[in-house]
Amino acid sequence: MAINLNEYSLLIKDQIKKYANKIISDQKGYIITIGDGIVRVSGLDDVLLNELVEFENGAYGIALNLEPNSVGVVMLSDYFDLKEGSSVKRTGKVIQAPVGDGLLGRVIDPIGLPIDGKGELTNISGYAPIERLAYGVMQRKSVHQPLETGILAIDSMLPIGKGQRELIIGDRQTGKTTIAIDTIINQKGKNVNCIYVAIGQKNSSVAQITRLLEETGAMAYTTIVSATASELAALSYIAPFAGVTIGEEWMRQGKDVLIVYDDLSKHAVAYRALSLLLRRPPGREAYPGDIFYLHSRLLERAGKLSDELGAGSITALPIIETQAGDISAYIPTNVISITDGQLFTTTSLFNSGQRPAIHVGLSVSRVGSAAQLKSIKQVSGSLKLELAQYRELDALSQFSSDLDAETKVVLEHGKRVMEMFKQPQSKPIDQTSEAVLLFGIRNRFIKWIPTDHIIKFKEFILDKIKDSAVYKKLDEKKTFDDEITNELTAFFKDVVKKYTSTLVDYNGSLYGDLKELE
Repeated sequence: MAINLNEYSLLIKDQIKKYANKIISDQKGYIITIGDGIVRVSGLDDVLLNELVEFENGAYGIALNLEPNSVGVVMLSDYFDLKEGSSVKRTGKVIQAPVGDGLLGRVIDPIGLPIDGKGELTNISGYAPIERLAYGVMQRKSVHQPLETGILAIDSMLPIGKGQRELIIGDRQTGKTTIAIDTIINQKGKNVNCIYVAIGQKNSSVAQITRLLEETGAMAYTTIVSATASELAALSYIAPFAGVTIGEEWMRQGKDVLIVYDDLSKHAVAYRALSLLLRRPPGREAYPGDIFYLHSRLLERAGKLSDELGAGSITALPIIETQAGDISAYIPTNVISITDGQLFTTTSLFNSGQRPAIHVGLSVSRVGSAAQLKSIKQVSGSLKLELAQYRELDALSQFSSDLDAETKVVLEHGKRVMEMFKQPQSKPIDQTSEAVLLFGIRNRFIKWIPTDHIIKFKEFILDKIKDSAVYKKLDEKKTFDDEITNELTAFFKDVVKKYTSTLVDYNGSLYGDLKELE
């Protein structure tokens, strides 16, 4: 019988195609040294940078240093039962973070494990690598929509747009976290998903923030990624990358995201510790040479996507802690140069009762004005200049008691404006009400009110305006026309009269010509 070689050839090819068993390549290495959360491994010659490696006790680490004869691995979990000579194997994977709507309302650690006692994560759409390239210039759109913070001083003079990166910088205990948390609270009902990344903080602080967000109803649209001070430095290092990965999934779906990094100073310190333990050459202030790239590649992942990609956005609020108000230090200057503006908080303002303690002169928003609501822009244009003049004259008035009438007017107005900008924690103001308050400031209706009554007068305005017809008109039109201007002028004259009538021994003629109120 003749053998048909073609048939045999086709049969063999068919069998090869149907062969189901996978070839498993398992490269193993061994621990040379171990300590301080760093493991040196030999034998993993083909391991990739940032690849996960698995130890014989089930613990994982990241290959961060690839050297000729060894690999420097940073541990992600406890390593106390490991010893020299223990085996290590490659996984062929990088660190991934869970993504999806199931993360809303949850507190997780940087590797995606829930730590809030509410059970396993559900409704997760998948896992994504925590390191990826940021979107390019042509895939983005300029910032043009406002992100409402609910804080009058910010929304009026330092507006933030969706897709912006606005740094919050200042000494410790000056209200930086409070500004960020209040912004998260103000996103209620605005279809913005929020992520709060806690880096190197106390467990009690994270628990307190979680409780506050739950009490205000903000936890329903917020995810907390927590790497506390008691955990390994590697977890603090990967925490912000895990946070932005979660946000990017929502951004790709066309949603708006707000992410807070609290704070990147501790993130830099954690990365410095890892780098020094890995024997990388130290640079300025002992930070490694790639510390700028660490923060730039993180913050560049925030932005506003083009309409073709769904028009989603990530707005980033990184926080940096300064020492004695020194914003010219290494990490502060790095992050200032990466971001689109900064909110600078000072100890002197905070201790004097000016809260939020934002120093308007040193703060700036480089792209936010393009996103500012028209009604607010109309009445807040000259505000920053007025406050700059007030600060200058206030400093001079400390040395001179003989002031002319014009200077006294500027000082009195400045004091009242500063009082108007005082705002209690977790009490955001909607943008229409902000526009009304700014209208009152711009048209000098606050001059009739004694300085120590300004805060109560502000509450009085907010209480009266909500039910008025002019509020509804302004809320719909989002701009001041002649009709709204006239109605608001009449409204302010009325509330000034009503409020001052409740004050004991009030003499209106001390503040101006009473005919102006008629």
